[in-house]
Amino acid sequence: MKSLVPLLLALAFGAGQASTALAASSTHHAKTAAKSTAKSGKAGKTGKAGKTAKSKGKGKAAAATAAAAVAARPTIDYDGEAANFSEWQAVRDFEDEMVANHGFDRAALDETIRQTRFVDSAVQLVKPAPPGKPKNWSAYSGRFIEPIRIGAGVRFWNENADTLARAEAQYGVPAEIIVGIIGVETIYGRDTGRFRVVDVLATLAFAYPEAPNRTERMAFFRDELASTLLLARKENIDPFSLLGSFAGAVGMPQFMPGNILKYGVDYDGDGIVDLRGSPADAIGSVANFLVEHGWDRTNSGPAVFEANVAPSLAWQPLLLGGLTARYRPAELQDAGVATRTALPDDRLYGLVDLQNGADPTEYWVANANFFAITKYNRSYFYAMSVIELGRAVKLSRGI
Repeated sequence: MKSLVPLLLALAFGAGQASTALAASSTHHAKTAAKSTAKSGKAGKTGKAGKTAKSKGKGKAAAATAAAAVAARPTIDYDGEAANFSEWQAVRDFEDEMVANHGFDRAALDETIRQTRFVDSAVQLVKPAPPGKPKNWSAYSGRFIEPIRIGAGVRFWNENADTLARAEAQYGVPAEIIVGIIGVETIYGRDTGRFRVVDVLATLAFAYPEAPNRTERMAFFRDELASTLLLARKENIDPFSLLGSFAGAVGMPQFMPGNILKYGVDYDGDGIVDLRGSPADAIGSVANFLVEHGWDRTNSGPAVFEANVAPSLAWQPLLLGGLTARYRPAELQDAGVATRTALPDDRLYGLVDLQNGADPTEYWVANANFFAITKYNRSYFYAMSVIELGRAVKLSRGI
């Protein structure tokens, strides 16, 4: 493919528990120890008035462990500021719903909100880019299809070859697509984000910047904040130990908390969905997400096909088809879209344009599997980068 030419040259809180929840760990053993300590904390709390000195000692030990866990929270790389979120009416309404709908302890929830900080950098980062700058596929893809990321992808694939093969057999998602997504998202876990998820989600849920879709975006982040608290309670971890992107995405595959709850898979069988420390869980979860969003395992061919478009411009309305495959090959042909290889007649397709700034736009015909990737990130550039990175890693492995 045209955009691979330079690459080929460069290949080488539960009820009453939130205030004493334990810090998260990236390993199963650490999480198991955390759960055991949390249980000890519960036992110390539920003792009768006449409990023995021994049980008091256990309670003190649990409290000390919890305090140490809070002190050991991972370092963050932004300066959040106190915002007194608990004084905001919208936040109080949110707390009321979490107590009424999910059984959260009000005092513990109040304490969590009290510790939550406002992150102005998150507000700035979600603002749209200034208008007028032309899209440039070559520049965009160059950030992801490059030797360092390809080399890291080869190592990741080699280290997790059996798991990738198992996921491909079970879900029908090729290993190269899974590898491409995790590579584009975090360079295989190297850069998963250092924002406290609770902080950025609370900030964006209740102080999203002015925008045409502000109401919808605030509702989205409000739901994700709720999911974060539910996830922390389910896994019995300190919600402030969850670090992620400026928008709250977590782990190697950068799942939003709600998607961890919905699509996360315990693929290493340790009883925990750990997208931060388990490559197997990340692999299984990515494959599961794609299947749940339309990946067609019966279509084992390419997801995209190079295309040429006719000067008549009759094909332009096809670009308004949205992120879905909806056209038969005959419809594409009648509109002046021609592919270098024949398209199977029993599939639906969409027309994709990859703008290249002042250079000519690239056109591709894409099937349902391409559009399943766009459900991960609603961008043609993103989906094509996933495909090309995965292909480049596969080629570089030489197996």
